[in-house]
Amino acid sequence: MPKDIIILARHGEPALSRKEKLNWRGYKYWWRMYDEGGLVVGQDAPQIIKDLARQADIVVASPLKRAVETATLAKGGPPDFLENLLVEAPLPPPNFGYLRLGPRTWGVVARISWMMGFSGEGETQKQAKLRAQDAAEVLSNHAKDGKMVFAAGHGWFNRMIRPGLLVRGFKCVEDHGDLHWSYRRYERE
Repeated sequence: MPKDIIILARHGEPALSRKEKLNWRGYKYWWRMYDEGGLVVGQDAPQIIKDLARQADIVVASPLKRAVETATLAKGGPPDFLENLLVEAPLPPPNFGYLRLGPRTWGVVARISWMMGFSGEGETQKQAKLRAQDAAEVLSNHAKDGKMVFAAGHGWFNRMIRPGLLVRGFKCVEDHGDLHWSYRRYERE
């Protein structure tokens, strides 16, 4: 009997610069631009990502532009559908006055703050965990009956989906980390 397979891939390298220093308000704007922006122009998917997406029965992506472009480059055409449940978990920065940090540092500060309960006006960690469970259910249903699903999403949220897949009988059989264009392969007998 064929295995149910889910590939959770992280998007390619985003075009937005991470070299500037920003205060917390600047980082909020930067994050919005990050969510609205696409990939570095001229980028191509690694061959393994192309192979996986083109073998898949279903290619799905988060509706954020960087994930859609990733799925499109991987598949050689647009994804079969977009799934709102796959959007990245929010990164609301705490108000640190005039302190200026780079986007990577703000990302760490914002993620830790979010995990400690600060969500600003956005989705809480508890809400994101429930959404991740829903995403795992949707992907699991698409993979039923021996299908392979390729999902282009986001680093942190892809990790949040993992527990929901494990509960549904999937095992992570390949883990290629969290860098751009990385992926994890989950299989269920």
